[in-house]
Amino acid sequence: MLNTIHYGVSSAHPASHYFDICLTIAEPDATGQVLWLPDWIPGSYMIRDFSRHLTPLKAFTRDGQSVSIAAIDKSSWRCAPVVGELLVRYRVYAWDMSVRTALLDQFGGFFNGTSLFLAVAGQEQRPVTITIEQPQGAEVSLGNTGEWRVATTLTRAGAEPLGFGDYCAANYDELIDHPVELGVFDYEAFDVDGVPHAIAITGAHRGNTPRLINDLKRICETQIRFFEEPAPFSEYLFLLRVVGSGYGGLEHRSSTSLICNRDDLPNVNEPNAPSAGYTQLLGLCSHEYFHSWNVKRLKPDVMVAPNLRQPVHTELLWFFEGITSYYDDQFLLRSGVINVEAYAKLLSQNITRHLQTPGRVVQTLADSSFDAWTKYYQQNENTPNVVVSYYVKGAVMALCLDLMLRAQDHDLDNVMRDLWQRYGRELKGVSNENIADILISKLGSAAEQFLQQALHSTEELPWQSLLEAAGAKVTLSAANSVSLGVRTQAADDGGVQLRVVDPSGAAAAAGLSAGDVIIALDNLRVNAANWDKRIAQYAAGDSISVYAFRRDEWLSCRCVVAAAAHDTCSLVFTEDPSVWPASLASSN
Repeated sequence: MLNTIHYGVSSAHPASHYFDICLTIAEPDATGQVLWLPDWIPGSYMIRDFSRHLTPLKAFTRDGQSVSIAAIDKSSWRCAPVVGELLVRYRVYAWDMSVRTALLDQFGGFFNGTSLFLAVAGQEQRPVTITIEQPQGAEVSLGNTGEWRVATTLTRAGAEPLGFGDYCAANYDELIDHPVELGVFDYEAFDVDGVPHAIAITGAHRGNTPRLINDLKRICETQIRFFEEPAPFSEYLFLLRVVGSGYGGLEHRSSTSLICNRDDLPNVNEPNAPSAGYTQLLGLCSHEYFHSWNVKRLKPDVMVAPNLRQPVHTELLWFFEGITSYYDDQFLLRSGVINVEAYAKLLSQNITRHLQTPGRVVQTLADSSFDAWTKYYQQNENTPNVVVSYYVKGAVMALCLDLMLRAQDHDLDNVMRDLWQRYGRELKGVSNENIADILISKLGSAAEQFLQQALHSTEELPWQSLLEAAGAKVTLSAANSVSLGVRTQAADDGGVQLRVVDPSGAAAAAGLSAGDVIIALDNLRVNAANWDKRIAQYAAGDSISVYAFRRDEWLSCRCVVAAAAHDTCSLVFTEDPSVWPASLASSN
């Protein structure tokens, strides 16, 4: 193993949720080897302090002599100088059901390298090998039968396909960009334009896997052909964990980790037009797959070689997440898995989410991107009031750009392909100026004015006028007749808890706050089941007696009901291929 760093991954008791790691360094630093663990994972912009899950590290020479090791800070350590190989052993607690960290029990496991693998300072560019051992005491997964297997796009270095054993990576960056699934899972391989693809589904389910694969093939094929050249990976893997309630995804260079609700999988009787839940799952898959180009290879310049020990800020998340959010649904349409009416509904829902976010008139889109670390990724009850989503508003901005470009005989497709050819294919970072230059070359001064408005002000985007100019019918209505300016949830002990309170709304004017539990309106008990019906009985201007608890203290107030805002969007598209892609003009 000369010049090679080796990681051994095992578990003596998986039910305890611990991975056992043995790191072997063939040529440690003669002055004392420094080790460090990332504090965040690319694609998820929050300091997560993965080191908090490590047990104390122990270091040894090859012949078993103990080597002292001391902490430098919360996620780095220095080993005393040694002659010859250095072995470092530690354990990682893995009990997080998410796509960002690690999970292990006697029924299966999952990990990202950022959670498990200490980096060897100064040797991050050296090749590494990994031995993944089957955990001891592994059992048959709940709801499934069969032997434990391994699903990953790490390069096999002796391991059989789907087998435990030896894998390798060219360097540390490659090592941490290939998540690993362990356990009993459904595995299906399929081909897309000559590129091997596969899906590993973990968790009990009765989903219609052939239907899912068929739809995924259409989406993937459409995206590969969109960029007009072979896929930027030699294989691709969807790692899908199905649970009772959950949603999320994280992109990697040749795979993606996904979580979905069990009921979102297509069933054996799934109609030709996919259900809302299944459409959401396909949209998630489409989103993460598009990231293979837009963020994994075409990426902000500051993310080309990011410092994983501290936040790396960029104003460009509106582009890399927002534009991806625009295209994820576009590719459902272009691939034919949904029709024009379904796409119009998805776009309407996104615009509605944007309009129903009070924070859109408080925070700019550029600031939303830059402050993702401290605001978007660390949300509280006031977040909707002061934060705008770079996913949601970014997608609306992408729609506006596409319509503006199409009105000038261009389109956003060609902008994306141009950026891919100039920067993504060569793995060159993209700056604000690079994107602006391409848009200005096609739209002139109008692009500069639009970018200033869309990114650096809180003015409403011109989505409505652009859609209407393109021939779409836009209708704005109120979801309800009246509003208290709140978002609610069922309270644990009965009643209705205010989850979010709009500071400009009726409830805030009455002195109510997020967290308050309302138990009665006008002397009549309320709960989550009858809340909407009760509120609908009032008219704008009516005064309601409100009885509530704040923590364990009683309060009462009077609340004057306000008229509900017209913030629910409905779209109907005309068949106009001169404005929309040809696929948008053809019903599926």
